[in-house]
Amino acid sequence: MTAPIPRDIPDLPALPGGSLFAPSYVPASAVLAPVHRPLAAVYRLLVALAAAAAVTIELLLGSPVHVLSYFAIQSNILLALVFTLAARRAWTARRPLPSALTGATLLYITITGLVYHLLLKGASPPFSMTGGTAPRGGLQWISNQILHTAVPAAALLDWLLLTARGRLHLRQAPTWLLYPLAYLAFSLGRGELIIPGTPGRYLYPFLDVGLHGYKSVLGNALLLGLAFYGLAVLMVALDHIRPNPVRRRAKTGFRLQPPVG
Repeated sequence: MTAPIPRDIPDLPALPGGSLFAPSYVPASAVLAPVHRPLAAVYRLLVALAAAAAVTIELLLGSPVHVLSYFAIQSNILLALVFTLAARRAWTARRPLPSALTGATLLYITITGLVYHLLLKGASPPFSMTGGTAPRGGLQWISNQILHTAVPAAALLDWLLLTARGRLHLRQAPTWLLYPLAYLAFSLGRGELIIPGTPGRYLYPFLDVGLHGYKSVLGNALLLGLAFYGLAVLMVALDHIRPNPVRRRAKTGFRLQPPVG
């Protein structure tokens, strides 16, 4: 025989120290339906291919070591890599790349376009990344337009039309300037290691210590650094006030059924 089940079971005392299980938090990505974005994927892949093709042309026409030393070349290589990864994530409906990386890439490629059109386009002798002083023509002219005009413009369009708003943050802006600062040190150090009078000793005319002296060059670098930081802050501000081109539908994980009866 079994003992009868009591009608009233007393409540068990609470365990000391609170609950044994910590509350769980559901990330936002778990309640957002993944979105397959073929248009963004194809666009970013085409931009990456254009940047890679222009860099390849410059490498074939000039000394690879010399060409790879330019900020414009490095920023286009970075953009080609980041846009390729971003295209894959958009095609496979995965989470976007970290905003710290995409924001830095956008800033550097924008700097490339602005510096060229504001400071280098009318330089005399003509600015050339292959070390030549003759007017650029043919494939070299095409690659120059892609690197300094088409790719920066395409990156801005991707940010404005294909990227969700509000992902950039002001705290990221100072870290974005670490690379331009490191590039300044690299450019000046490279110039010190090359024999004076060698063509292309300094990569950019406003960083030519032999022509302007360190005082003027460092003054130029300070002004450019402040301008770059202002550009980064402007990007963050615009990212939070611009319209959001990407809209995602929430996913709750269950469906509500109509009441029975």
